[in-house]
Amino acid sequence: MNDDLQAAEDGLANGSSSFHKFGKGMVAFLRATLGFEPEVMREASDRLAEAETTASADQKKAQRDSQTHRSAIYPPGSEYALCYAESQIMSAVVSVLNESLTESIRGFYKLRKAFITLDSIMDAENRYMRGHPKRSLDSQRSTESLRSNRSARSTEGGPAEVADQSATPTKEEKSLRDTVQQGEVAAGAGTKGTSEQKKPMSDDSGDDEFYDVNDTATETDTYTGHLEIDGIVKDLSEASLNGPNNRSHSPDLPPPKSLPTNHQIMNHDPDSDVFSNPIDVFVHSGANLCFGLLLVMISMIPPAFNKLLFIIGFHGDRDRGLLLLWQASKFHNINGAMAGLCVLGFYHAIIGFADILPDPSENKASQNVAQQEIHGYPRERCQALLQDMRTRHPKSQLWRLEEARMEAMDRNLDVAISLLEESAKHKSPLKQVEALNMFEKSLNAMYIHDYTLCAESFLKCVKLNNWSHALYYYIAGAAYVELYRQCILSPSSDEKKKKEYAAKATEYLQLAPKHAGKKKFMARQLPFDVMVTRKIQKWEARARDWGIEFVDAVGVSPLEEMVFFWNGFKRMNPSQLERSLENLSWSDRSEANRKNWQMEEKDERAVLAVLKGATLRNLGRWDTAIKVLKDGVLGIEKTELKGGLRDDWTMPCAHYEMGVTSWMRRKEGGKGEGEWVKESEGWIEKTAKWESYELDARIGLKVATAQDTLKKYWAGKKA
Repeated sequence: MNDDLQAAEDGLANGSSSFHKFGKGMVAFLRATLGFEPEVMREASDRLAEAETTASADQKKAQRDSQTHRSAIYPPGSEYALCYAESQIMSAVVSVLNESLTESIRGFYKLRKAFITLDSIMDAENRYMRGHPKRSLDSQRSTESLRSNRSARSTEGGPAEVADQSATPTKEEKSLRDTVQQGEVAAGAGTKGTSEQKKPMSDDSGDDEFYDVNDTATETDTYTGHLEIDGIVKDLSEASLNGPNNRSHSPDLPPPKSLPTNHQIMNHDPDSDVFSNPIDVFVHSGANLCFGLLLVMISMIPPAFNKLLFIIGFHGDRDRGLLLLWQASKFHNINGAMAGLCVLGFYHAIIGFADILPDPSENKASQNVAQQEIHGYPRERCQALLQDMRTRHPKSQLWRLEEARMEAMDRNLDVAISLLEESAKHKSPLKQVEALNMFEKSLNAMYIHDYTLCAESFLKCVKLNNWSHALYYYIAGAAYVELYRQCILSPSSDEKKKKEYAAKATEYLQLAPKHAGKKKFMARQLPFDVMVTRKIQKWEARARDWGIEFVDAVGVSPLEEMVFFWNGFKRMNPSQLERSLENLSWSDRSEANRKNWQMEEKDERAVLAVLKGATLRNLGRWDTAIKVLKDGVLGIEKTELKGGLRDDWTMPCAHYEMGVTSWMRRKEGGKGEGEWVKESEGWIEKTAKWESYELDARIGLKVATAQDTLKKYWAGKKA
């Protein structure tokens, strides 16, 4: 965590224990998830599989050996069980990032098994707390007296008590396991995959036998998939978490574990005498890290993907997960550092991406201390955690990246870019960290309308990272489109510059589709790659039909469209937002584009309306934003915005924008606060139930956070 993975490799090289193999697996995992290079991901997968096998064997030995470490809190062998579960979680993440559908399904099943292991560890803590009520009470009182940056308080939420991993599985659980083992999953409606047997993994490792499915099956617009259970084929598109008779699970699958609300969290500080043994410190911090991360990750599954809960078999709990991560971040070990990175990443990437969040004033007014600490964006606490992490790991540029993200959330984009540029002067030995910094700088340059810096930075990302070259080229080309249009509008237009920008815009935009589809997620193309390909096809068709140059056929500012999908408007100050409105006015107000605008179809006009509405909403011009959305999108039949090369995302996004605007206006007069919130909820629920559309998973992340906030709002009113 100090940007010196090579030193970590050297220190672990000569050891063969479960802990050494687990450490080697974590090093490879960090390399893999920071850069997504295929060869590094394969190495991580192999190392983690070895770590799982060794940890499982050592756990069984520890349970039988009376001379092994005996904890006052945890069962014998818990330290190995934790290594086993952590390895499974990391392996699951690598599997899901893999391009194979079979590996992805296998990854989700691993998450289920890790949950069971971790739950048994957390249950041991709960038993200890019940057996030592005074310690529990003293811990709560002690924690309540600390500053918010040093505590993690709550008695809300918790995992259901589940069987130990050695327990006999139920008939339904066997059915689920057999389903995944048989590989009866097809990537496409009505398409059944063929299978090719793989060598079975060792039974001792606790892993299961998997078979390859046909990852080359014909793709459809909407992935439905099939599961065959006891000879009955189930279409996942018909599955529902709230199906007939209000059941929350499929009758053919075990019900997801529910989370009771009366669990306590073992929130002692590192210097507590409860953690006098370093093995207990490792188990406690690691279990809190992993269980917390699982609960948060699953809680963020957007509506478009919540069928995955059928495979995972349990629900998430964002509040409890965050509290566990905060607790783990107190400890000065690898688990604490990883927890700190997860916490900061969650607030700066996920919460920073969302719009419907509780106000800080509402947090402070809450009677629930835990809500004050985790809901919305606990700025002071995050600042303190970041400072603590930078003190612990002063050479790591990951913390400088989080500092830049923090500044961006405060609309200090120029400061954020300066931090990233300063960080680049001290080159990290990790190419992956350098790539992350460059990507963040590229986005921020896009938000401040520095198009030259934006284009140059995204082109550098091509050399530093293999994830989505199509996206990098596309945004670079879009930046040159803005520079080209500026030249046209400038009274002292430089003809040479105009031709240069037009040539570069054309080159990079048309280069983008050639790199699309090279990376896949769960055997499907990356969503942005699909969008980029469609956009270029749309503009090429317009250029042919209208008899104009390709660069002149580009529609509503593609760069402002990218800003919308990355929620960059939320990071802009008022002058930068006004600049976005100027860019958007090219389409419908500039004389240079007047003829093209008269030929525009309704879907392109809807794109303009959504982007203008979002910009106006961020400027606080709510009435104007609503009028633009109603006139430009909501008044159109949604069938006119679908099919062919049209942008089908505009209608659901307009509904989402209406919901956000209603939420923002809840403190206004005219309507009561509750009426505004009900109105917001209505728009958000419509968006959540929308059929499949382009980038629906991305918008779904914001919708899921909005639903969580609205749920907590009403719960607070009832309290």
